[in-house]
Amino acid sequence: MRSTNSTYIYGNIVNSTRVPIQVEIPDNDYWRRQIKCQDACPVGTDARGYVRAIATGDFAGAYLIARGPNPLASICGRVCAAPCEAACRRGAIDQAVSIRALKRFAAEKFGAGLLEREMRKPIDLIRRVLGFRDRRQCSSPEELAAMSMIRGDFDGPPAKGQKVAIIGSGPAGLAAAHDLALMGLQPIVFEMEPIPAGMLAVGIPEYRLPRDLIEAEVEVIRSLGVEFVCNTQVGRDITLQELRDTHRATVIAVGAKRSRLIPIKGAEGRGVFGGVEFLRDVALRDRSDASTLSRLGKKVVVIGGGNVAFDVSRTVVRQIQYDVSRTALRQEQVGEVHLCCLESLDEMPADDVEIIEGAEEGVQLHPSLGPEAVLRNASGGVSAVKFKRCLSVFDQGGRFAPKFDDNDVTTIAADTVVWAIGQQSDISFIEPESKIERDDRGNIKCDSETLVTTAPDVFLAGDIAYGPRLLIDAVASGKKCARSIYSFITGHSLRQNEKFVQVHVPDFVRERDYEKLPRAAVPTASVQQRKNSQASIVELGYDDQSAVTEACRCLDCGVNTIFDSEKCILCGGCADVCPELCLRLVSCDRLVGDDGLAQLVQARYGEANLAEMSAIVKDEEKCIRCSLCADRCPVGAITMERFGFSSQWEPA
Repeated sequence: MRSTNSTYIYGNIVNSTRVPIQVEIPDNDYWRRQIKCQDACPVGTDARGYVRAIATGDFAGAYLIARGPNPLASICGRVCAAPCEAACRRGAIDQAVSIRALKRFAAEKFGAGLLEREMRKPIDLIRRVLGFRDRRQCSSPEELAAMSMIRGDFDGPPAKGQKVAIIGSGPAGLAAAHDLALMGLQPIVFEMEPIPAGMLAVGIPEYRLPRDLIEAEVEVIRSLGVEFVCNTQVGRDITLQELRDTHRATVIAVGAKRSRLIPIKGAEGRGVFGGVEFLRDVALRDRSDASTLSRLGKKVVVIGGGNVAFDVSRTVVRQIQYDVSRTALRQEQVGEVHLCCLESLDEMPADDVEIIEGAEEGVQLHPSLGPEAVLRNASGGVSAVKFKRCLSVFDQGGRFAPKFDDNDVTTIAADTVVWAIGQQSDISFIEPESKIERDDRGNIKCDSETLVTTAPDVFLAGDIAYGPRLLIDAVASGKKCARSIYSFITGHSLRQNEKFVQVHVPDFVRERDYEKLPRAAVPTASVQQRKNSQASIVELGYDDQSAVTEACRCLDCGVNTIFDSEKCILCGGCADVCPELCLRLVSCDRLVGDDGLAQLVQARYGEANLAEMSAIVKDEEKCIRCSLCADRCPVGAITMERFGFSSQWEPA
């Protein structure tokens, strides 16, 4: 028997220690959860699969595994927040595997960008992913090949089924369009910006996400028959009702494209901008009189402590460098970028790498400061920002409730202030007569499972459905929305057909000293190279050897130690040889679990004295899948077995 500390029950051994041990009987869900990276991914990407493929030198296979459930795999290899890394079991031992950087490595070898450079048909990528379906070991229900209704003929014209309007071409809109097209429907994406991809194109700095990579991913989706209508803002150029009248269903996936502001004294007026709007103007090279870019000052204060605040600050640093190189006047003056936030350095929500690289590039960080007022000069321009010391951000219940020291005041000179404290959606295009209801906070009501609104033909996807989350959450939401729309239009509800398998790996071996390998840092450009332009990429990525070495650190959590109690002679050799001390022999009366545990113990031992019965307890968090216990067992009671599963959607 196995559990949170994987437990196996065997013969007779008495242990005098009486501390209870919480256990769980393993089932298919348990084994799936052991692959923690995949379990943490909102679209179920088999990160373990592509990392292990890289470790064996199968770079093409690695990309095809990564692309299966994720239509934006190449983009995620650059900018995903990587919940898989946060969950990685290797992180409990030393440091997590650098999963996102490995995805980027595989995508650069065989992803959408490579297809674009080699001038092959973008739809070839879809064919290759589908052709790889039988080689997958852990296939989530989000896989491209998991939907039985996918049209199989990719050599004919794109599907021309019933039309679906998608408002917004960010990650949620792109994912929805991708899957709807694969299901034979005809998605038409309406984008207010002059280029598709929404915040991917205008909200993420180019030094993090190259624009040609975005274009390549969009072209693959376009090749499926998806139509993009840019420079079209719903509510201005076309009404929501007009879309509903001409399309079978409508998806609202507008994202959060407006900056949140704090109504402090002096915040209204020139010289104060939103961070999202600033990033958009830089991305579109908008130097019109109305743009924030044309009015950027020499001393800039950015308010916020998250990744977007650093995106803004680091973009300002590059813009100052650009202006210095093109204007003699600027060369005589100093550009300063100050980032101020409520949180202490330890509490800041920004990634550590953003904080470190921002400091390297010249961003001056001021933690634990709360803005009180924007000070203005006689002409009405910004002269400084007044802050109070923030003593705490959250109360004891974890709720946002900042406290300040009114006597500890800091003033920072500035001529530009940029807010980066959060984002919100603009849903002013929804007409009162639309029958789309809102809740008490003004958010659109929708069913959390189907994502349908109170209007049966209107669905939500991405941030508009549940508030700002990760890019990969938006992708998952778009795919979920597509399935709901398919059911709505066709009248066929969908269900998952899942299959599970355990395969014995008789000659399981690991790379030499894999457990000793330190995490390999991702190479980066020098500070001066980074600041040369907005397009100068910061992370340079792994070379072949570095990628293989880093991939070898993966513990391959799809492989498990399986114990046969009928063969076990209770010699204890497995516990003795375990280098991580994750196996222990204990008495059965120490086991605590659910009703399943009680039923199993009753079936096996009846009314026997459990203090005289034994169990082997395994701590899954410590296990490094070295197979030493299996090698040591004198009777072959321990085997290394690989768990696999596949899911497929089919009409209910």
